[in-house]
Amino acid sequence: MTKKKEPAKKSIVKSMANKFGMEIKAFEQTLRETVVPGNTSPAQFAAFLLVAKEYDLNPITREIFAFPSQGGIRPIVSIDGWMTMCNRHPQFNGMTSIDNLDKDGNLISITVKMFRKDREHPVEVTEYMKECRRNTTTWKQWPARMLRHKAMIQAARYAFSFSGIEEPDEYERSETVVNTKTKPNGKGLDDLAASVIEEDPVVLDNETGEIIKPKKKGVKNVKRKNDKQTRDAAEAH
Repeated sequence: MTKKKEPAKKSIVKSMANKFGMEIKAFEQTLRETVVPGNTSPAQFAAFLLVAKEYDLNPITREIFAFPSQGGIRPIVSIDGWMTMCNRHPQFNGMTSIDNLDKDGNLISITVKMFRKDREHPVEVTEYMKECRRNTTTWKQWPARMLRHKAMIQAARYAFSFSGIEEPDEYERSETVVNTKTKPNGKGLDDLAASVIEEDPVVLDNETGEIIKPKKKGVKNVKRKNDKQTRDAAEAH
């Protein structure tokens, strides 16, 4: 009696590499040098890819990336990723954003309404500047933009039940409270690597958060940028 052949187990790394038309080794190396901490274990790396696959987000273009946390990593979704998920949802029916000002014209809060085709009333979320504003570069330079992102993301989360993911600002708030001394690769969080290799297809402008091409000069010997700068850019993008 012949034994039944067990179906071959599918590799999440292979599956995602094939999706982006890359060799498995090159795909994993690219992500490890751009969007996940260098000391990420194979199990943590697989878990990260499972989240990316679940929400159909592209780590190469930084719709999703990972930052270190106690006991592992945490999947972080940029504003581009959140909007991708909304626009792709079959019930998404648009949204509105309203700036709420005081009598002197100062922004005090932003209200976002997220509409679904299958519901009569929109999901409405208001985020307040007094509660959200932080003493960081991005909040100082783009306070209205950052607050709008907060309101949009919360409204999307409530309207479509997105779970198991965070946005960069949430991560920084919790990590500041929980742990500021994690040392992947022997370095503190502020020294962590972030994203320049010789053939890196994605580099973020630290001031605008936009994707730019790496400069020809000075790139070859620079493998990673300061992690804090990358987080600031990701928040603002």
